[in-house]
Amino acid sequence: MVELTVNGCPVRMPVGATLLEAVQAAGVELPTLCYHPGLSPYGACRLCMVMITRPRRALVASCTYPVEDGLAVETEAPEAVTARRLALESLLSRCPQSDVIREMAANEGVTTSRFGAPPPERADELCVLCGLCVRVCREAIGAAAISFIGRGMERRVGTPFDVQSDACIGCGACAEICPTGAIQIEDRGNKRILHTWNTTVELHACPECGCFFAPEPTSFLMDMLPEAEEVWALCPACRRRLAAQRWVEQGRLLFETRSNYECE
Repeated sequence: MVELTVNGCPVRMPVGATLLEAVQAAGVELPTLCYHPGLSPYGACRLCMVMITRPRRALVASCTYPVEDGLAVETEAPEAVTARRLALESLLSRCPQSDVIREMAANEGVTTSRFGAPPPERADELCVLCGLCVRVCREAIGAAAISFIGRGMERRVGTPFDVQSDACIGCGACAEICPTGAIQIEDRGNKRILHTWNTTVELHACPECGCFFAPEPTSFLMDMLPEAEEVWALCPACRRRLAAQRWVEQGRLLFETRSNYECE
């Protein structure tokens, strides 16, 4: 275990933990957009900046900095507060229409940005380049259907050459994890249209009710859960109905077994 202090409070953390986890364990909430406990640290949004005051003084992104014995961390040091507010001003300038960004900024006392407004063609921009969609597609799904494109002001997320991505399985994990709702997905008939990625995939029909509800189960998933193939083929409503039927049947069998035992 590693011992450190957060705002003067002692905290014990396992080796390999990050300062952000230590801060959270101390009961302190820091704003963050690019962090997710199930994905590798990225440190893109710079909203979780903290100040290390011992044994050396350093301003760091807490989500990427590993805990060390003897560290003293201050979350409300002037330098850390200024860095977080500056990052929020930058995000406000990029995505002024984002309710998520505006709320986070207001919580930190930021209501305006010194960096001005985005150009008219990007007035409705919601992507903050947090990289969550790229990482979940690559690390959790294993598809790597999207990636960062361009540099500087032209940096964005997309598919190779902005055309249909054959690697995309249409799982929707990218839209689910996006913190600002920047990724647009629509189910239309037997098609799932990922507008943001210029990609369309066919949906699987539930064998019980016939409704189209999800992409075809991947071979990777079936290899992991071969015994669950029957369940994964069903839509959520039919899964619940099947589970209820099995629960009732198991209860009936248990009742009959107990009754027969009592009769004997």
